[in-house]
Amino acid sequence: MKYLGKSDYNHASSEKLGVLITNLGTPEAATPSALRKYLGEFLWDPRVVEFPRPLWWLVLNLVILRIRPRRSAATYAKIWTKEGSPLMAHTKSQLAALKKKFTANNLEHIEVDFAMRYGTPSIESALLKMQDKNVTRLVVLPLYPQYSGSTTGSTFDAIANTFSKLRWMPELRFINQYPDDEKYISACANQIKHYWATHKQSQVLLFSFHGLPKRYLLAGDPYHCQCYKTARLIAEKLQLNENQWKLTFQSRFGREEWLQPYTDKTLEAMAKESIKSVDVFCPGFAADCVETLEEIDMLNREIFLDAGGEEFQYIPALNDNEDHIEAIYQLAINHMQGWSASLAEFDVNQQQQENLLSQRRAKEVGAEQ
Repeated sequence: MKYLGKSDYNHASSEKLGVLITNLGTPEAATPSALRKYLGEFLWDPRVVEFPRPLWWLVLNLVILRIRPRRSAATYAKIWTKEGSPLMAHTKSQLAALKKKFTANNLEHIEVDFAMRYGTPSIESALLKMQDKNVTRLVVLPLYPQYSGSTTGSTFDAIANTFSKLRWMPELRFINQYPDDEKYISACANQIKHYWATHKQSQVLLFSFHGLPKRYLLAGDPYHCQCYKTARLIAEKLQLNENQWKLTFQSRFGREEWLQPYTDKTLEAMAKESIKSVDVFCPGFAADCVETLEEIDMLNREIFLDAGGEEFQYIPALNDNEDHIEAIYQLAINHMQGWSASLAEFDVNQQQQENLLSQRRAKEVGAEQ
């Protein structure tokens, strides 16, 4: 077997610690060809679409990828910026802020990077970069607060697939959920409070989460319950009563039943029930993207107003705000327990001596460096 990674390993290299944040991914451009490539990778993932592979290959390649890319490209074009995809721009900003946070705490020696589950930069390419920098202990944080096999589980699959092709895989700590993390909940509540400080609070606060087919829940996926826990904790932090907030699920497609209540149907019903103003916040999205900027702030805004609503306010995702970066940073630090002392506080001279000793022993048995 030919393993991935460089073959010119230096046995005198110092071992490092790394942090990798990941998100879903984005097409490289708002064009049908770029969407065809992106959707082909995304929808072929068996974690995303649990359907018999041979039949699904036919449906995907002969129907969906001939129709949907053009429609999706038009959707992405509505929210595309001069920096490109909003999700990519926000993730890069999150990375820069997170690196700054590590540096401010004298941890600049820790390697910090990001990857996308679909598209670029891929998880495999990010892991190989970490290997090139001799990261032997790695914390991976998928930016999905609520666990689902279709998101977090799929990220782990991609990591495991890459690890199977590495000669020396790093020690791994994988953060697979944080729906009730105190700093995350506070970051969400503070984002809403800050918005209300400059905008009038509406009659109802709607928490909209990405949807899943109902059968995933029935098969044991914990996502549904974790979404409700997150929403309840944020509402409690804001001291809202049960009439002041609702939870819904968005982004469904296909004919089967998905998690309910549906965001669009709920907004339409609320307007018809004389709810004149609504605020919408999406706690499950770590960064604004097509699902928040187009689906919520454009499409669902129109649904609410056309049904009789008068005021619709979308509260931006956490993105790179200070509270969010603090929450991400602390999650990573908490999962490094037992590692930092051995790598961050190791005596430099002693480390160099041991590295040179390792190199000498390797050369004695034929290694080049």
